[in-house]
Amino acid sequence: MALADTIQEDLVAAMKAGDDVKKTTLRAVLTAIKTAQSAEGAGDDLSDEAVQKLIATEVKQRTEAAEIFAEAGESGREAIEVAERAVLQSYLPEPLSAEELEAIVAQVISDGGYTTKKDMGTAIKEVMAKTAGRADGKTVSGIVGKTLS
Repeated sequence: MALADTIQEDLVAAMKAGDDVKKTTLRAVLTAIKTAQSAEGAGDDLSDEAVQKLIATEVKQRTEAAEIFAEAGESGREAIEVAERAVLQSYLPEPLSAEELEAIVAQVISDGGYTTKKDMGTAIKEVMAKTAGRADGKTVSGIVGKTLS
């Protein structure tokens, strides 16, 4: 079953269960999916990988919003963002541990023969391809930069 279909079924279950946080969050994701599907050049259905990228973007937005609300002293709104982020993360693959990510970075740098900061962009691109959405770009960039310095 496609990830978008799973999300749709989970939305129906959340509606029946009266889970407002999950219902609101999944509706937002389904809207983002439909918007992406109707975008010019997009096919009828998005692949699971494309849906996961959309969800990862939504997770990042919730994380940033939670931080802003925390700084502003809005603990109630921060809690909502954190709860929504938890719902979204359940649809993403398990993130790589720091050790696993460092091993992948070391392997890519070794295999590619990268030695200077000028090689950083190419190395990051290769690492991101190998992690398949299981690591965020900021973390990868930091590790690659530290390794190449």
